[in-house]
Amino acid sequence: MTNENNSVTTKKVPSIYPAKTKIQVTVIFFVVLGIYLFSMTWTQQQMVGGFSGAFQNVFQVVEKFFPPNTAVISAIWGPMVETIQMAIIATTVAAILTVPLALLAAQNVTTFKPLYYITRTFLNLLRTIPDLVLAVIFVGLFGIGLFPGILALIIFSLGILAKLISETIESVDMNPLEAMRASGGNVLQVIWYALIPQVLPQFTSLVLYVFEINIRASVVLGLVGAGGIGLILNQQLGFYNYPNAMMIIILIFVVVIVIEYISTKIREALL
Repeated sequence: MTNENNSVTTKKVPSIYPAKTKIQVTVIFFVVLGIYLFSMTWTQQQMVGGFSGAFQNVFQVVEKFFPPNTAVISAIWGPMVETIQMAIIATTVAAILTVPLALLAAQNVTTFKPLYYITRTFLNLLRTIPDLVLAVIFVGLFGIGLFPGILALIIFSLGILAKLISETIESVDMNPLEAMRASGGNVLQVIWYALIPQVLPQFTSLVLYVFEINIRASVVLGLVGAGGIGLILNQQLGFYNYPNAMMIIILIFVVVIVIEYISTKIREALL
């Protein structure tokens, strides 16, 4: 009996990860570390004066931004509201268009495989085009203003929302859907009574999340002429009115924080 216990205790505990996996992870770690070190060295060589000179220039430029000019708040509040409106319109339109696309891109709902793959490919193409490139294209087509920015945000939001919501649909419990089909329900009845109740909280949460993204993205789109507060910020930076630009940046920061806080509370209530 004692010999059996000794034999059990002397057995080696098997490793969680095999030796081959450990070697692969070690090699990958050192390769990534080498890429980081090379990139840091190469970047510093390309910078005039190195990191020390860059930090000195940063301090000199930052001094020009302070103190911010609070007198421009009344003048920039209108473009800020336009930016929020642009994000609201784009998110609303994208949320409406997302519904059919997400259903077609869900494998458990769209059983016709060619239609499923075509929709998936279309959504992948939408996500490959950056929103800034879309804004530049639409500004060239329609001119400077809010309309090209709204179009760019719609396409940008559609690619994100349809992808996330289609994956949410694919993860739902299929038993209610199958029960509805077995009881003679048509496609619309199955979607309305069995699918939507499961997806609606996540759908609302994702729409609010994309709205937060669009608030920040609409500011950047304004830098290329897509209207809103970003266009005013770009003008002030071009005129070297750094105190005015700083006040615009502070206003954008406050508005984004407030919207994110409200959106987070809404999502917490839904989920």
